Amino acid sequence: MSSEFVLDNPGAERVKNVAALATRAARRKQGAFLAEGPQSVREALTLWLRRWEPEADDVAGSQTAQRTGVDDAGEHRIQASKPPEDYLPALDALYFTPEALAQHPDVEALLDRARGVLFDPGRNLPREARFFLREATAEVLAAMSDAETSQGLLAVCRPPAIAFEGLDSLLVGMSETFVRLAADGTTSSGLTVDYAPVRLAPVLVGLQDPGNVGTVIRTADAVGAGVVVLTPGSADPWAPKVVRAAAGSHFHVPIATGIDPGELTTFLRDNQVQVLAADGHAEITLDQLQTADAAGVRLDAPTVWLLGHEAHGLTEDHQAMADARIALPLYGQAESLNVAVAGAVCLYASAMAQHSGASGARGR
Repeated sequence: MSSEFVLDNPGAERVKNVAALATRAARRKQGAFLAEGPQSVREALTLWLRRWEPEADDVAGSQTAQRTGVDDAGEHRIQASKPPEDYLPALDALYFTPEALAQHPDVEALLDRARGVLFDPGRNLPREARFFLREATAEVLAAMSDAETSQGLLAVCRPPAIAFEGLDSLLVGMSETFVRLAADGTTSSGLTVDYAPVRLAPVLVGLQDPGNVGTVIRTADAVGAGVVVLTPGSADPWAPKVVRAAAGSHFHVPIATGIDPGELTTFLRDNQVQVLAADGHAEITLDQLQTADAAGVRLDAPTVWLLGHEAHGLTEDHQAMADARIALPLYGQAESLNVAVAGAVCLYASAMAQHSGASGARGR
């Protein structure tokens, strides 16, 4: 590629702005975050293509439908198996070295597809769909990167702004109807996509370690959770260390921040969602729930798990917001479990109970 199209100045203003995204202040100011490495860039490109590739113009092509049908009004409907794309990050810029693309041909193939959409003269992409794409030198990628060693692939993405008013719709289920616009300006009814209510989610109450937050996000993705919720005082889920720990899961599961736990748990209870608090001092243990119901708690019921601060756990006020407190049994001599590990055990216990007898789980 000609040098005029290669970003080769580590001191350039654009490079400084990208590097500044390692700080929370810059992320807030720019409304963006870093997604570094092949895994995160792969998922960012895959999500972008799902929304903007020509095949995705038909909404049925952008969703993996679990069922199709026609309702009483004659409208075509599908049940979505992925969250609404407005609840997931948007790609803003992508930087790469040729060497990194050569090492990751799957990422290169995705980028070639994205180029075909971006530079198609017949496509009238809206402004929010267009992202800045530039080859860069290894020195520039190193200057941009927050990691100790740059992997030669870096994306800048815009996080979704999920306020409580949007979170509530996601939690109880929602529908989107897409209207078809004809060349003469007339409209006709199109496809309706139904999103199922959230049946499982972690609520991070004051978790502050980036590695723990990223691990919980990754685990939530693995168990099929519908959303990850963070209350005020938790670590920024868009920080580079969190994004690296989540290994691409930021592009799969919605993440809502700054949500008041009292308002949330009241809403959940009003909508028949069980609220459980992970508490090492609780009288009910998780193994008891796996053999019988206890205190009206069912592992297969729609559930959110409250996970507390690494050192102090949940406060008494937060514990009181739950329908029940659940402890993990300790069979050895360890005093306690890391909160991310405890959260993974709790989430998987609920997920396996909810999916018991159902197909669709993938082994690894």
